[in-house]
Amino acid sequence: MSLADAAAGHYWTIAADLGARLRPRPAPADGAWSLEVREARYGHVRLGGRLRRADGDTLVVVVHGLGGDRNSPYMHRAAHAIAARGWSCLRVDMRGADGRGEDYYHAALTSDLHASIAACRDFDRVFVLGYSLGGHVALRFSTEALDPRVAAIAAVCSPLDLGATAAAIDRRRAWPYRHHILRGLVRMYREVARRRDVVAPLDVVKRVTTIRGWDETVVAPRHGFASADDYYARASVGPRLGELRVRAGWFGTRHDPMVTAATVLPSLQLPHPRLDVRWFERGGHVGFPDDVGGGRSLEAEVLDYFAPV
Repeated sequence: MSLADAAAGHYWTIAADLGARLRPRPAPADGAWSLEVREARYGHVRLGGRLRRADGDTLVVVVHGLGGDRNSPYMHRAAHAIAARGWSCLRVDMRGADGRGEDYYHAALTSDLHASIAACRDFDRVFVLGYSLGGHVALRFSTEALDPRVAAIAAVCSPLDLGATAAAIDRRRAWPYRHHILRGLVRMYREVARRRDVVAPLDVVKRVTTIRGWDETVVAPRHGFASADDYYARASVGPRLGELRVRAGWFGTRHDPMVTAATVLPSLQLPHPRLDVRWFERGGHVGFPDDVGGGRSLEAEVLDYFAPV
């Protein structure tokens, strides 16, 4: 990758997010959504989100990335594209991301996605769109026994090898992204620590400076992994792409500074009958120009993948 390509990847990663925050575009009108699921450690955990109902029988469930939530700028972009298509949209918060302090998620925690879709009984066709780590969760979800209404999933800029991706984000030159992610994760953990028993004191967690450190200190002990390496080995979806139960699309850019091409190519180069791969030459991490897909937005390309107009 040339310096110009690398700079462009950083630009689209930062500019898309910054532009949306400076000139926010509210999501289409929707309503509060919540669900309580059973959980072994805490007995129950509430999930939150926003549901916009449209005429018709199609629902798109949109899942955010690590450190994000239902109001991340790309989640709003997806909601607008889905509304324009005339479909219903559920922007679901991964466990704990809604700030309620119920618990926190990891990259292979698919049970909440299963429960969320099962609760949306009045839709006959369901698609799942996941961004970054949310796409990893969606891909893991699609290797499992599925509700027959699930027709396809899409993963945008999503990691496939969790260990390789953590190492890429933990590089010195990626510190702004790492700082941004960890700030959101610590904020989530703080809320959990206020009302639940947690695996590490908040002061210890606040001193974590790497993604691997977060996974070693917080994720692994909470969710039954022996270590960060054990978590990466058991949770990564890359080795399981041959087990996909439904049509799945992976969308990304070769200039993503966070989920780098080098971390996903080993998994994508293997033959996977149900996996479609789409590379874009422009864009960064979950940030793309509006005309990235031959004059069309990334979200329009994804929705066409689900069901061409």
